[in-house]
Amino acid sequence: MSTGIQESETEADTEEQDTAAEESAAQRQRMETKRQRAAERDLQEKAEEELDDSENAVELKVFRYDPEVEGKEEPRFDTFHVPFFKGMTVLDALIYARDHFDSSLTFRHSCRQAICGSDALFINGRQRLGCKTQMVDLDWPVRIEPLPHQDVVKDLVVDMEHFYDQMESVEPYFDPEETPKKSDLEEQRQDRENREKIKMSTRCIWCGACMSSCNIAAGDNEYLGPAAINKAYRFAMDEREGENMKQHRLNIIEQEHGVWRCQTQFSCTEVCPKDIPLTEHIQELKREAVKNNLKFW
Repeated sequence: MSTGIQESETEADTEEQDTAAEESAAQRQRMETKRQRAAERDLQEKAEEELDDSENAVELKVFRYDPEVEGKEEPRFDTFHVPFFKGMTVLDALIYARDHFDSSLTFRHSCRQAICGSDALFINGRQRLGCKTQMVDLDWPVRIEPLPHQDVVKDLVVDMEHFYDQMESVEPYFDPEETPKKSDLEEQRQDRENREKIKMSTRCIWCGACMSSCNIAAGDNEYLGPAAINKAYRFAMDEREGENMKQHRLNIIEQEHGVWRCQTQFSCTEVCPKDIPLTEHIQELKREAVKNNLKFW
């Protein structure tokens, strides 16, 4: 009899402990939520004070979309007022809006030096890099959207998987037929003229701006696109490339959805943040493809 009573008391004590632990966890969660809200209020008050002290305030109209949050599944534009300072870029303004007004605002950025290519956006109706675009060069309010012709993941973030697949499809790496012997301690040489010829093509940062601007790529999902074709140009025109590999690369780019789909609209060249003459490179590869198929009897 006493054993049964002791077991019942033990179970009751365990249940009370579990209940107390749950209440304690819930209390900690409520306190943490309060602290977060207080911190957000402080940031917002600080931002409003900075706006009052600032002579100018930039108005941002930012595209918002979050399919995983109830009430945010429908695309919309949110407005943010950000204090302007000399040298401010679009990326600076977005970071300020995220840190002071809405921590859920989502966009990509990394190096902030126009090298990583991660912050390509559609700014005032044109593909640009957020870190490179100065606010003083834009008409206000500034309208910021994700890259067109790409699936939007959340807010300003687009799915780049297809773009990367197209880049990889041209096999962007060297496959020389001959290399110096290790014992020679000599690099694989390239003359100055050839280096100058391909120099601009090596500047691609895989930002996807050119692909987004291309109407052909928008209507033909299999089209290699200007970035991938430029990458093919970079290797095919390099004198160190092996002849067999060059032939193989030309076969890739002269397919139905390769260089011949380009309609020479120059939109890719106009939006390239690295000023790569993409259209010119595509046309030169067309000429190479024609010469490659010429036969003399």
